[in-house]
Amino acid sequence: MTILELSIRLILSFILLLSLTRFMGRKEISQMTFFNFVSAIALGTLGASLAIDSTISVRNGVLALGGWTIFTVVMGFIDLKSKGFRKAVEGIPRVVIRKGEIMDAELRKVRLDLDALNVLLRKKNVFSLTEVDYAIFETDGTLSVMKKEKHQPLTKGDKQTYPLSPSSQIAIPTPLIEDGKLVMKNLRELNLDEHWVKAQLTSLGIPEVSDVFYGEIQKDGTLAVDPYNDVIN
Repeated sequence: MTILELSIRLILSFILLLSLTRFMGRKEISQMTFFNFVSAIALGTLGASLAIDSTISVRNGVLALGGWTIFTVVMGFIDLKSKGFRKAVEGIPRVVIRKGEIMDAELRKVRLDLDALNVLLRKKNVFSLTEVDYAIFETDGTLSVMKKEKHQPLTKGDKQTYPLSPSSQIAIPTPLIEDGKLVMKNLRELNLDEHWVKAQLTSLGIPEVSDVFYGEIQKDGTLAVDPYNDVIN
C-alpha cells in the first residue's frame, strides 16, 4: 500500500465514521448501553480495517460500514417500538437501594460490589449510605440517587402542602404509562388500578391511555403526563 493510498483511506474512513455516527444519532455516544457498546466497537473496527487493511477493497469497506449503520438504525427503530425488545437488548434499571436498604440480590444481578457502589455514590456527592433513600443502577452503568428528605436541599416546592393522606404519598416518582400502555407491574406495587389512571386522565382532558406517551405518578400522588403529538411553539 502506497502512502498516497493510505492517506486516502485514512481520510475516507474518518469522514465516513463521522458522518455515519452523526446519522445514527447522539444516543450512540451519550448513552453507552450494551447494544451501543457493541455497535461502537464494530463500527470502529470496520473503520480501522478500511483505513489500514489493504486486503479489503475500498468498495467493500464502504459497503460494510454502510451496512452496519443501516443495521444499527433498524435495531434502534425496533428498540423504540418494542419495550420487550428494548429490555432484552439493553436490560432494565435495577433498584440497588430501596428505602435506605441495600438490595443484595439486585447487586449480585448487576455484578456490583459494595466498593463499586460506594464509588458511584461518591460521584453523586453522597459519602454515606445512610443519606440514600433510593438508588437505581441504570442500563448505561450510571447510578441515579435520591437522597432521604432530610438530606435534600430545601426548594420552594418543599414549602407547598398537599391535601393527601400519608398512604397517598409516593416514595419515588414512578412511571405508570409508557408508549401509550399501562405499566401494570408499577400499578400493582402502588395498589392502583386502571380506573384510577383513567380518572386522572379524564380530569386532565385526555380520553384514552393510548393518547399518552409517558405518564408518571409524583411524590404527592398526582399524575404528570406527556401526551403524544407535542406541539412546539
